[in-house]
Amino acid sequence: MNATSPEAAPGSAAAPGPEAALAPAPAPGRIILLTTSHRVAPGLLSWPAWQALHAADRVLCADGAHPQLPYLCEAGIAVEETSPTAEDLVGACAGGKTVVVVATGEGESTLTDGLARLAGSGRVSMPDLELLPASYDLPGARLLDLVQVMDRIRAECPWSSQQTHKGLAKYGIEEAYELVEAIEEGDRDELREELGDVLLQVVFHARIAEEDPDTPFSIDDVAGGIVSKLIHRHPHVFGDATATTPEEVKEHWLRTKAIEKQRTSVTEGVPLGQPGLALAAKLASRVRTAGLDVPLPPTEGLGYDLLALAVRAEADGIDPEAALRAAARAYRDAIQEVEEG
Repeated sequence: MNATSPEAAPGSAAAPGPEAALAPAPAPGRIILLTTSHRVAPGLLSWPAWQALHAADRVLCADGAHPQLPYLCEAGIAVEETSPTAEDLVGACAGGKTVVVVATGEGESTLTDGLARLAGSGRVSMPDLELLPASYDLPGARLLDLVQVMDRIRAECPWSSQQTHKGLAKYGIEEAYELVEAIEEGDRDELREELGDVLLQVVFHARIAEEDPDTPFSIDDVAGGIVSKLIHRHPHVFGDATATTPEEVKEHWLRTKAIEKQRTSVTEGVPLGQPGLALAAKLASRVRTAGLDVPLPPTEGLGYDLLALAVRAEADGIDPEAALRAAARAYRDAIQEVEEG
């Protein structure tokens, strides 16, 4: 029998038939990287996450103290505490198996980098890789981090632990001015930073307030109070009232505020410690809104001239404080030009 005979010699390997040539390659399997947010209570996972966990052939986690593990155990899911390499993980998926990796709080950068290198080598049949967020942050979630960081700083920082409301007051004023400056300069990066500094003051004061022995309150009380106020003063959004123009919205706001405060004078609630032009404009605004006819004091002098200018600016819809700051900045630029020339 020659070598070209279609019949194989006894004991020799048979040539693969067409059925063998068409046999599908073994399925490479599937890797699911399951991520969770520490800002969401453990155990509150998405339905696709629970489905993937229950259907997986193996569930792995490198952190035996991961906050999700007790809840997975309670749901009947066996989790192996192990830190597989990329090669180990690909091997675990052989034969079409699905392996879920519960990511640690620091992420799984070493593992994902290893998988990327394997895929780029072209030498390995890679499993399907899926990133599945099991829980994720809602808008505002990073505020929880700020509260936690502030709580630790208050407890452990020698300077922060000694601060009081009165001691921090000057910083609140400074940060507010710096925020206004960032707005007027139009610097977006600076605006973001200054908003953070103002927010820090709010959280810091709220943290100090928790320690008051008589009337403590927390950042949740602060937030709850402003939420209630906003809802109550926006009946056109949260109620049955109607407002189609900014003027109607302002009317709703002022009417609701007047009912809440039950003030006997339009001057109540106007902080006298604010800058003079702003104070004059605020008083003029209260007078105008209330429809009062209050003549300016007849006394002469620079202060009364400035008062008259502030009242006139407010009537014309101009913020005299902002206008003066703009003029002062122009004056500053002129000074610098003379100095450089």
